[in-house]
Order: sequence, then structure tokens, then C-alpha cells
Amino acid sequence: MSENNKKNTEKAEEVQKDALDKKTEVTVEQKLKETEEKLLRSLAEIENQRRRFEKEIKDAFEFGSFNFAKESLAILDNLDRAKIAIQNDEVLKSNKDLDKFLNNISIIEKDLISIFEKNRIVKIEAKGKKFDPNLHQAMTEIDDEKSDEGTVVQVIQSGYMMGERLLRPALVGVAKRKNSKNKEKEEKKEGK
Repeated sequence: MSENNKKNTEKAEEVQKDALDKKTEVTVEQKLKETEEKLLRSLAEIENQRRRFEKEIKDAFEFGSFNFAKESLAILDNLDRAKIAIQNDEVLKSNKDLDKFLNNISIIEKDLISIFEKNRIVKIEAKGKKFDPNLHQAMTEIDDEKSDEGTVVQVIQSGYMMGERLLRPALVGVAKRKNSKNKEKEEKKEGK
């Protein structure tokens, strides 16, 4: 019996060893699959991060001068205001060199606009267009029977785009129709 017990014990040990080996093989295979999945996730994450960095670098290159360009618009605005002020000044109107001076200001203005255009900064054409809150900022409503309601009829300050980005919205006056109550009130006032 002891020999029989010995053989049975050896068989039981072999069965246990085989079961342990199979379990170890399964565990190793599972660990290998888990490691492979982690590696693939890590590679995907690294690729996503690389793309993000490339986009950030591209955006920084394209729009790094965004604030500088935005602040430079004040120069263009001031040149325009200066031309209007000079043209409307009664004392300067009698000066024989006024036209030369205004031409020089116009040349500077054209040069600045040319520099802006080379850097993809373009003026937003607003007058006569339908009001777009993405491009325009309404400053006032203007009674206008000739224009459709919601049409830009006055540009107070020009807006600009830098590429596909809004650099500054156009400040505009938008047409509104006189409603019938307002018309009646005005007619009563005129009749009095």
C-alpha cells in the first residue's frame, strides 16, 4: 500500500503541477495581453500629445502676433481720425499745403493696410450686409425705411479678421423699421 500511496501521491503532484503550469501559462498570457494593451494605449497617447503640440506650435506661429496686430489697429484708426479732423478744420482748410499733407497721411495709411494684408489681416466689409453677431457689434439701431431690418447701415469702427480669427468686431449701426405705433406717435406730434 505504501507503494500504491506513493504512486497516487506522485500522480496527484503531477496533476497539481500540470494545473499550476497551465495556470501560470494563462497568467503569463493574460499579463502579456495586458502589457500589449497598455503599450498600445501609451503609443496612442504619445501620438495624440504629439499632434496637440504640433497644433499648439502652429497656432503660436500663426497667432503669436495676435495681440500686437490688435493693438496696431489703433494706429490705423488714429490716422483715419486725423484725416477727418484735418479736413474739417476751418483754419487748415485755407492752407495751400493741406492736400499734400492729406496725401502723405493717405500713403502711410495705405502702407499700413498693405502690411496688414501681407499678414492676413483684412477689414470686415460690414455696410449693407446682414448683421452677424460673430463679426459685428451693434452699437445703435437706426430707423431706416430703405433698408431691410437687421442690415448694417452705419460702420462706427471697422472690424478686422486675422486669417480665420476675429481680431476686432466691427462696431455698427443696424437698421430697424419704424413700427406702426411709433409712426402714429410721430404723426400726432407733427400734427400738433
